[in-house]
Amino acid sequence: MSVRTSNIIVLIIGIALSSLVTISCTSSTAGEKSAATEKQPVDYINPIIGAITYGKKSKDAHGFGKTFPGAATPFGLVQLSPDTFTGGDNGSGYSYEHPTLEGFSFTHMSGVGWFGDLGNFLVTPTTGKLKTNRGVPKNPESGYRSRFTHDTEVTQAGYYAVTLDDYKVKVELTAAPRAGIIRFTYPKQDSSRIQIDLSRRVGGTSTEQYIKVVDENTISGWMKCPPEGGGWGAGDGNADYVVYFYCQFSKPLKDYGFWNANIPDVPRKMRFIRQDDYQLAVENAEIIKGKSELQGKHIGFFTNFSTTEGEEVLVKSGISFVSVDGAKENLEHDIKHWDFDKTKEEARNLWNNAIKDITVSGGTVEEKTIFYTALYHTMIDPRTFSDVNGNYIGADKKVHQTNDFTYRTIFSGWDVFRSQFPLQTIINPSLVNDEINSLLQMAELSGNNYLPRWEMLNSYSGCMLGNPAVSVIVDAFEKGIRNYDIEKAFKFSKNTVDHTGNGELGYTPNNISKTLEYAYSDWALGTMAMSLGKNKMGEEYLKKSESYKNIWNDEVNWFRAKDSLGNWLEWKGKTVHGQGCIESNPFQQGWFVPHDIDGLKKLMGGEEAFRDELISFFEKTPEDFLWNNYYNHPNEPVHHVPFMLNEAGVPYLTQKITRQICRDAYGTDAYGLCGNEDVGQMSAWYVLASIGIHPIAPGDNKYQITSPVFSKIEINLDTNYYKGKTFKIIANNNSADNIYIQSIKLNDKPLQRYWITHQEITQGGVLELEMGPKPLMNTNK
Repeated sequence: MSVRTSNIIVLIIGIALSSLVTISCTSSTAGEKSAATEKQPVDYINPIIGAITYGKKSKDAHGFGKTFPGAATPFGLVQLSPDTFTGGDNGSGYSYEHPTLEGFSFTHMSGVGWFGDLGNFLVTPTTGKLKTNRGVPKNPESGYRSRFTHDTEVTQAGYYAVTLDDYKVKVELTAAPRAGIIRFTYPKQDSSRIQIDLSRRVGGTSTEQYIKVVDENTISGWMKCPPEGGGWGAGDGNADYVVYFYCQFSKPLKDYGFWNANIPDVPRKMRFIRQDDYQLAVENAEIIKGKSELQGKHIGFFTNFSTTEGEEVLVKSGISFVSVDGAKENLEHDIKHWDFDKTKEEARNLWNNAIKDITVSGGTVEEKTIFYTALYHTMIDPRTFSDVNGNYIGADKKVHQTNDFTYRTIFSGWDVFRSQFPLQTIINPSLVNDEINSLLQMAELSGNNYLPRWEMLNSYSGCMLGNPAVSVIVDAFEKGIRNYDIEKAFKFSKNTVDHTGNGELGYTPNNISKTLEYAYSDWALGTMAMSLGKNKMGEEYLKKSESYKNIWNDEVNWFRAKDSLGNWLEWKGKTVHGQGCIESNPFQQGWFVPHDIDGLKKLMGGEEAFRDELISFFEKTPEDFLWNNYYNHPNEPVHHVPFMLNEAGVPYLTQKITRQICRDAYGTDAYGLCGNEDVGQMSAWYVLASIGIHPIAPGDNKYQITSPVFSKIEINLDTNYYKGKTFKIIANNNSADNIYIQSIKLNDKPLQRYWITHQEITQGGVLELEMGPKPLMNTNK
């Protein structure tokens, strides 16, 4: 779980979920091509995977994948997707078990807990009487929302379609990097309509909006979204942004108007706008015609027209976070025409090109579907935040321009430093470079001079803990990704560690999680300092990285929180949540000493004791891997732990367990992610583990070797960063039964260890594994 999950119960209107999840959600895997036809990787992508918040399988308060099923492009600024419900811990705006749709908005977050944000510029086709309120799922007729069924949904990379049952309108979405286009197919109707809710925002509302009719085919305007309007963390995430749009209609605006709600003078967060008086004010909004522009606190736009049976009406819009001119330029650059199918094909090609850098063979159709969809989900964020001309809003709220990198946003730091960014260092080093440049700009322009922990649209939300941006910078630097101001990167990293660390006490009072994570970031900074020749400083921070030892308690033989006076807190047992642990218990959090496993072994009483504790940790993990008190794959603190079995002298258990996780914690339907996607982290774990490598401590350049799901993996390397052209992983005799590594060769030479360096991968070559059905009792590391 990337952020603390709201305790507010989400309104969930359940519908029966059966095998229709995989059958009726027509996707790139539905309507299988003949065996003689070779699929392209993009054909395996199915964005419905993980697109559910809560449902009948929910066992805890944290929910499932929380992804969105709509159209996006790799790391694009626009995510054009359906919205089922505004509010609660429903961060993507869509959940598979909701039975109605509010409309289709142009911006979305992917896989977050906490109250989400974005969901701006909500477009809905309607017929009949104009309604200005969304209404509620139990009574969709009370507003403009519509029922739908999954039978009509189509989910593919860069494309989404559905039919709105109440209006008999087919809706198709596709996206370009900074714009999107919608194709509506209407029934014969004298009162057809397109309406746009400018106030709509996931987790709240925009607080002020402006719209102008530019000509008979065009509108433009903006929506202000400060923390007072809720959004990210119900406002606590400090998201503060303006969305600009430049929108065009294929059918001329002959009969159009606005609505303007005289809303109560209350905060705009969800708990207030849910109230009856607020909703009644929206329902009874003033209808305004005969004007060409309007500014207000809760406004919308509509255009009326008649349609013949099967008539297509298109809407396209550029989006910018800088200006209306930027939105216009983005639209004209990305979608100059009215050819929906052309944009759809371009989006498909963008995805096929983006995911081509890792190809897999062997494995089942289901495993390839999971793999390529996981790879797809790792390429949503960190998304583009700058316009096509390089303009972006900086953390100082001023307009800046960049020509040498793409300014990016949505850095779910506490999640993504573990798997997502290590994956990108291999397949997409230029993206990592962009993100580091963006983080450095944020630190400087914000005036903070330290790095954000969980950043969204320049906001320092402060979510979660640790100093993950330092890990990302150090990991990239140690791997040779260095197209940024290195001294500035080190300076801001040091400022970050000094700003939030274990301090003079050598631990964080009352907190196991923070103590251990700050110890790791001390190690990361010390590692970078040593590489830069700052040896005295490096030694200082490497010594600080041992501070995890200060909360080891011999009485309970585990990590235990203590207060600022050095008194141990009450001990309730290793598997009881809380006790100074954040979204975890001491047993789970206690394994987070990735930078000093030998030191951890000594604390535990040696390698045998270390190994026994690890084994017991997995022995009590449930087979479905849903939320639990042991190996809790739905949440990030334990994601490195299966690979620690390599370091415990039992690598066959790493192989066994990672194959089990890949098989049982991931699937091909809406429930296919056992926990929050967390902005790419959950999927990146699968991508790395399924190809047979994964780090324990980003920054040490080592990937642990495990049993790959696939028999052959080929990675195309970026020659602008790396010497090699391709790196291959071959698993001979691999199968569902032959999951154990019998021998390892690197470039035809025996490898007597269960890890490989980043440099060995990026020099190119072949890692060859011989697989078999029985464990190899080999303790070499």
